[in-house]
Amino acid sequence: QVQLEESGGGLVQAGGSLRLSCAASGRTFSLYAMGWFRQAPGKEREFVAATSWNGYSTYYADSVKGRFTISRDNAQNTMFLQMDSLKPEDTAVYYCARFSTRTYSAYSPVPDWGQGTQVTVSS
Repeated sequence: QVQLEESGGGLVQAGGSLRLSCAASGRTFSLYAMGWFRQAPGKEREFVAATSWNGYSTYYADSVKGRFTISRDNAQNTMFLQMDSLKPEDTAVYYCARFSTRTYSAYSPVPDWGQGTQVTVSS
């Protein structure tokens, strides 16, 4: 099991930027694909972005493509989500996730989740 802890959330005006971080414990971080999900009030949790085990492949939801950038530093056991041009509809709790596969697919199981960090975008 990998322990995941998100940070970097907060309140920002529309058009602004935030950078989320996900720190992972354990020695297996670099073996697996990692990703970000989000859940807005009254809505289901949805996929935001993912990166393969080595960071070479990235995947994005259409709603964030071109605005968000996912990256990882395996030496530091950390993953990032750079969020630019934020919109009020990006307001949600953002969760870090570890997949049980080395690359991402929509069917990749997620055995480990972080506790989440709140992102609020004001109009």
